[in-house]
Amino acid sequence: MRYLGLDVGDRHIGVALSDETATLASGLPNVERRGPRQEVKAVAALVRQHDVKELVVGLPRRLDGTVGPQAEKVLAFIEALRPHVRVPLVPWDERFTSVVANQALIEGGVSRKGRKALVDKVSAILILQNYLDYKKLAAPEALKPLA
Repeated sequence: MRYLGLDVGDRHIGVALSDETATLASGLPNVERRGPRQEVKAVAALVRQHDVKELVVGLPRRLDGTVGPQAEKVLAFIEALRPHVRVPLVPWDERFTSVVANQALIEGGVSRKGRKALVDKVSAILILQNYLDYKKLAAPEALKPLA
């Protein structure tokens, strides 16, 4: 079962895809923001192309957990996308994801210009990987005591 993760930014939508076992997330090319119809069409095509069963969208909540203007934009994107994909859409708390992505790229020696191009993709990978890890830990089998 494959999952698709999105980091919806103002200029790009970072995209990540899980492997078949829903264990590892890896990046796909960003979707450029060129208007809602084109973006929705591009994401819906990725869902069909990769036979995605669930779509995880990073929701940038404020530090206190409330929904701010950026999160409202993401929620509007989710609602625009909903009629075009026939899979569950899961908003996932992405607080600090961009900070962690930037730090990882800095530590990897990526230039400032290179980081701008990669931060959305790395953020999408982090969002999806966090969700996949959560799903594995929350699975009933994970809660059984070790024998």
